[in-house]
Amino acid sequence: MIRRAVLLLLASLLLCAGAEAGQAQAAGYRYWSFWDRDGDHWVYATQGPSTTRPSDGDVQGFRFAVSEDSADAARPRGKADFTTICAKTPAQDGKKRVALVLDFGTTTDAPPGETPPAPRTACAQISPDATTAEALATVAKPLRYDTNALLCAISGYPEKGCGEQVAEKQKPSAQQKGTSDEGPSLGLVAGIAVIALLGAAAIWQVRRRG
Repeated sequence: MIRRAVLLLLASLLLCAGAEAGQAQAAGYRYWSFWDRDGDHWVYATQGPSTTRPSDGDVQGFRFAVSEDSADAARPRGKADFTTICAKTPAQDGKKRVALVLDFGTTTDAPPGETPPAPRTACAQISPDATTAEALATVAKPLRYDTNALLCAISGYPEKGCGEQVAEKQKPSAQQKGTSDEGPSLGLVAGIAVIALLGAAAIWQVRRRG
């Protein structure tokens, strides 16, 4: 009877471990996300760079990363202050200045065989009615787009691919690490139960032989 219970618990433990391992992978997309600077934080842009017409003094950012959706997207890193970025680009009549933050991401998110350039900033000086795409073209060529006008590469990075789906490794949650405020994970509890039953079975066997 005890042996049967132990086997059942071991099977449950393996099922829990398999479920948790499955949760560690999620479908994501490798692409350039587009951001607007609002005060001291980034906001995911509601329009694409080819239709957005920034105002003089705006700060916009691009980040290359793997993410599931806009809520999960990684934000551009580094300083995002217009005065700092455009300090060496004096204002001109009939022109507007737009500060751009270009974050090429990490090696983890890079396509196989490619290394992301270091993040950088640029100040684009363009006509008053120019779009963000036009601003980007003045400071970060070559750009690459797909047939649907999706931005695929900035300054030639990445060399290949465009919004392809990939498997994204997620950080383990508190429950997966067994450090939740509500207690250890189910897998940990099952493991402890198995050890306890194995110990009880050993004691029972010794007493039976005695």
